[in-house]
Amino acid sequence: MKMRSTALLAAAAAASLVLAGCSSTAAANPTTSASGSAAVPAAGGDITFGVFNGWDEATASSLLWQNILDSKGYNVSLKYADPAPVFQALADGDYDLVTDVWLPATHKKYLDQFGDKIVKVGPWFDKASLTVAVNADAPINSLSELAANADAFGNRIVGIEPGAGLTTAMEDKVIPGYGLEKMNFITSSTPAMLAELDSAMKNGKNIAVTLWEPHWAYGAYKLKNLADPKGTLGTSESIYTYSRTGFAKDFPKVNAWMTNFKMSSDLLYDLENKLQAAGSESDYQGIVADWVAAHQQWVDSLTA
Repeated sequence: MKMRSTALLAAAAAASLVLAGCSSTAAANPTTSASGSAAVPAAGGDITFGVFNGWDEATASSLLWQNILDSKGYNVSLKYADPAPVFQALADGDYDLVTDVWLPATHKKYLDQFGDKIVKVGPWFDKASLTVAVNADAPINSLSELAANADAFGNRIVGIEPGAGLTTAMEDKVIPGYGLEKMNFITSSTPAMLAELDSAMKNGKNIAVTLWEPHWAYGAYKLKNLADPKGTLGTSESIYTYSRTGFAKDFPKVNAWMTNFKMSSDLLYDLENKLQAAGSESDYQGIVADWVAAHQQWVDSLTA
């Protein structure tokens, strides 16, 4: 889910970040257009995407649609915030679209709170899941084997932020469910976890981390997810786009495009990895433009 706070792993290792991620150029100027200039009136109208701070797929999909819609004559701005204020702003009508609503579990509490004030547009990714991942050549394949092989992983599971839903699932279900209480479950931040993952992969060491799909790390490293025969991490989820009430009436064409939007994991990971390799977030717009040009036929199909 994270990207904006992890553009450079080396820097991330020293960063003190929360689950929501850190501020950025885009966050500091939340009405930045795809061209990087201040928002100006556009023939198609103004559309605002709410983007969850630090969530890879939210950033990638929103930047993609900003590029597409700007090219169609709309004026698109991205506003970054934590999930709670994004859902609130969508319910209040301040934001038009959010592309990263995980259902049925991850964002259930927000749908319980705001579901009658926002509109489900449609799912665009159907293989989202919480995971415990290890290097592909690790000696085990299942969480049921982890306790007996704890020494092979330095007796450690590297997690993310203490308040994350994934962390709660680990503490409440995975650890007691598989007898992992004697292992050290380390929580700090997503950037710190990714820095440890990067170091372990470069040095050929075994490592177990809490992760999720979709995530750029699956395209950057040779990883495998440990099987979860007890279902402690839940089943696969779908990622949905939601809109404010009235958006379909105000922007019927865009709503139809977003309803039909689908993106494969290969395409998503490719775009995420391109963004992850950016020297800075100011490079994002150019990277997306180049990526769109390289996948023009598929991109054109999204608005055909």
